[in-house]
Amino acid sequence: MLLLILIATPFIASIIAALMPANARNREAWLAGGVTLSGLLITSYLYTQVGAGEIVRNEFAWLPDYGLSIMLRMDGLAWLFAMLVQGIGLLVVIYARYYMSPADPVPRFFSFLLAFMASMLGVVLSGNLIQLVVFWELTSLTSFLLIGYWHHRADARRGARMAFTVTASGGLCLLVGVLLLGHIVGSYSLDVVLASGDLIREHSLYRPMLLLVALGALTKSAQFPFHFWLPHAMAAPTPVSAFLHSATMVKAGVFLLMRLWPSLSGTPEWTWLITGAGLCTMLIGAFVAIFQHDLKGLLAYSTISHLGLITVLLGIGSPLALVAAIFHTLNHATFKASLFMAAGIIDHETGTRDMRHLRGLYAALPYTATLAIVASAAMAGVPLLNGFISKEMFFAEALAVGSAHNWGMSIAAVLMGIFGVAYSLRFIYVFFGKQPDDLPKQPHEPPRWMRFPVEFLVLCCLVVGIIPGLSIGPFLNVAVTSVLGDATPYYSLAVWHGFNLPLTMSIVALIGGVAFYIWLRLRYGLIQSTHVPLLGRFNGKQAYENTMLRLSSSASLLEKLLGTRRLQPQLLLMVVMLLAVPMLIVRPVSLLILPANGEFSWLFAGLWLIGAICAVAAAWQAKYHRLAALSLVGGVGIITSMAFLWLSAPDLALTQLMVETITTVLILLGLRWLPPRIVPKELSIITSKRAILRRSRDMVIAACAGLAMALVSYAALLRGPSTGGISDFFLTRALSEGGGSNVVNVLLVDFRSFDTLGEIAVLAIVALTVYALLRRFRPAPESLPIPAQQTNSVDPAAGQTPTQQVETGYLKIPSVYLRLLLPIMGVIAAYFFIRGHNLPGGGFVAGLIFAVAIIVQYMLAGTQWVETHLRLQPHRWIAFGLLIACATGLGAWLLGYPFLTSHTAHYTLPLLGEVHLPSAFIFDLGVFGVVVGSSILILVALAHQSVRSHRLPATTMAPPSAPKQETN
Repeated sequence: MLLLILIATPFIASIIAALMPANARNREAWLAGGVTLSGLLITSYLYTQVGAGEIVRNEFAWLPDYGLSIMLRMDGLAWLFAMLVQGIGLLVVIYARYYMSPADPVPRFFSFLLAFMASMLGVVLSGNLIQLVVFWELTSLTSFLLIGYWHHRADARRGARMAFTVTASGGLCLLVGVLLLGHIVGSYSLDVVLASGDLIREHSLYRPMLLLVALGALTKSAQFPFHFWLPHAMAAPTPVSAFLHSATMVKAGVFLLMRLWPSLSGTPEWTWLITGAGLCTMLIGAFVAIFQHDLKGLLAYSTISHLGLITVLLGIGSPLALVAAIFHTLNHATFKASLFMAAGIIDHETGTRDMRHLRGLYAALPYTATLAIVASAAMAGVPLLNGFISKEMFFAEALAVGSAHNWGMSIAAVLMGIFGVAYSLRFIYVFFGKQPDDLPKQPHEPPRWMRFPVEFLVLCCLVVGIIPGLSIGPFLNVAVTSVLGDATPYYSLAVWHGFNLPLTMSIVALIGGVAFYIWLRLRYGLIQSTHVPLLGRFNGKQAYENTMLRLSSSASLLEKLLGTRRLQPQLLLMVVMLLAVPMLIVRPVSLLILPANGEFSWLFAGLWLIGAICAVAAAWQAKYHRLAALSLVGGVGIITSMAFLWLSAPDLALTQLMVETITTVLILLGLRWLPPRIVPKELSIITSKRAILRRSRDMVIAACAGLAMALVSYAALLRGPSTGGISDFFLTRALSEGGGSNVVNVLLVDFRSFDTLGEIAVLAIVALTVYALLRRFRPAPESLPIPAQQTNSVDPAAGQTPTQQVETGYLKIPSVYLRLLLPIMGVIAAYFFIRGHNLPGGGFVAGLIFAVAIIVQYMLAGTQWVETHLRLQPHRWIAFGLLIACATGLGAWLLGYPFLTSHTAHYTLPLLGEVHLPSAFIFDLGVFGVVVGSSILILVALAHQSVRSHRLPATTMAPPSAPKQETN
């Protein structure tokens, strides 16, 4: 359960943070910090098991027959990344408390940050590949929200869209690749996949699967040619950059490559694909970083370069290269997060990040400058800092890949080192020289605790650089062993390995980087340059924008060719496609070969003849008399209910009847909004030749569609039940496993309860959407007319007695009848609800019956009387229903059973005897609540709008003396 707490707690805290008031910056920071610290403590506690070589697992069955379950798994690699996510996350929370302005919507910031942290932990701790992809896409979504946090800025919106488009597209590729991987292995369990490396590499689908998985990883980690999105994501607040773009989100791609390294690596395809992308990224990112003028832009391109370095190490495929990749991942996160925070302090205190205007900051910011210089030196690979050790390991692996005649990798590694020193010096230079007088703000040191995260991270750089074996060695060994197992090679984290080629390459990179930076400044005037030599014409952002523009223009062209604002052509196209597509899949002749065992019934044929006449008459009357058309459509619904009864489906018949009742009333209210009907003077338009041709065409298409559906339905109904089919499964197991003899109800609330949960959620969303669209049109309470009045006045002349009455139109109904009608129908609804598990009925039917009872109250007593006396609050009905339904599923889950597993309890009560109470009964209660709440909510929205539109009581009838005029 500890792993579940690690992921669930930040999600819950995210919701709480979003609900906090806008001026509660301290409380939000304390909440985020407390949640992150507690997660760190839990993860640290689990090291006792992980450090001993164990794998901590929490598994919750979901769809075990399909190999799907909620599997949380922590080994050494997952533990190390979980510590990285939460450790730097805690420092970012402290930093953000002082960086964010009180004018910003801080609750939203911490809410998004916690949600992203939980999503990233989900990626790291997932033991099921499908589950990993879900959390993977959640990181894309939450990072989109964080990058676009300052949504009033155009660059933030563009950067967020670009990042989301690229990473989410890669996530879709990853999903397909994971599906192929699961198909190859036969399971989506990570344990099974990691143990099936030989089977995967020898399979015919290995190459397409590898390409799709690599696309997911490379897009997330900003590798060539998808690297362009990361610099534009720098429009996010600096705490976001320090967290997402140095330590967490961009590390998700390389984490995936490390995670699947035992299964996918070791082939030429892996080496060429991963190493090639990493090599291009490493050199391009390092070179372009030198020519950036924005501090965060320089750090962004340097991040791209270092991610390329890690990817190259993973592509090399040797065990020592994997060790170096994991080690450099930790080192890079440490010094890059500190540099991003230092850049944020400079921006916060000076008002700018433009290095062309920043000079001499050491005098005003001595502590921050010292910290930033040390972190920059670690990024450049200066000895006695953590970056030096992992970069020297990279040089060693580059030498191992090459040969006496192939020095390409070694040369590329040295070039990357030279460029890294150059852009590090470019960052350091802002602290020296003469401070300009035109800075937007007068710089000074930030608050003590705003600088603390930078101090801690820089201290880590020094400690790891000086005593790596004691400080990081045990944790690194746990992570490496969890991936390589018995194949873990010997490696040394000693600072000094003697004079050798890797040390020589480090010295060449340091000296060459200093010389290259000086040459660029003297020769090209680097500080004022706005052009990147050699690579200036290759603009990834422009290529992305051009692609999106072409997609948008193509979509507009298709919309222009195929789209229309008229409903009739859209329906025509849909019906034609529905007729054409099945004919391409199924042989039409096979539908005509019908079994001959069906018995013809003149009574049933007559029933459907009446229904067909009602349908045709409704279509004809729709142009002239909408109320009559609606009545005829209701007749079709009643005939359908009778057909269900004929076919021994009482549940469907009852449901159809109640649905028909409610929809008739709702459509009746909606008719008021339709445009005016065609008056007799305009009937000549319909009789025109063009109109007749159009209506004839529509009639032929409608007849063909109806006949085709009737043919398919008739063929399906006449075919005998197959032995051992799905129907036999439900018939034989409904009572024994579902605890009820009504197979339809057991099917809905037990076997297919997850589908039912989704359906009631959709119903609730539809109701809330209707209400949200119409609520702005609701009149003020005092402007509502009073369709029904209560009066206690006595008129002796009229012979009235002091009996309270409710006036409806010109009829006066004693209010006691109305008070009795609702409980009577409520009892009927309760009756059908209770009997539903064994006899026709259930929560859905009972909810419709009770909703009809409420509708009757509206029709007889009017809107104001009902809302004054009943206080329905349909939103609470919906919330109650969804919570009850979800609680039923979670209850089974917490007890160790699959989600929504049904159980039956048996009680012996006085007088009643033995009583069976299935948990599906509680789930059905949730269905009842959602159906009642959704029906009433839609009714209220439509009724109020209709009252406002016409300023007339909803149930008032026209006076007898008024001229006859049809209303819609």
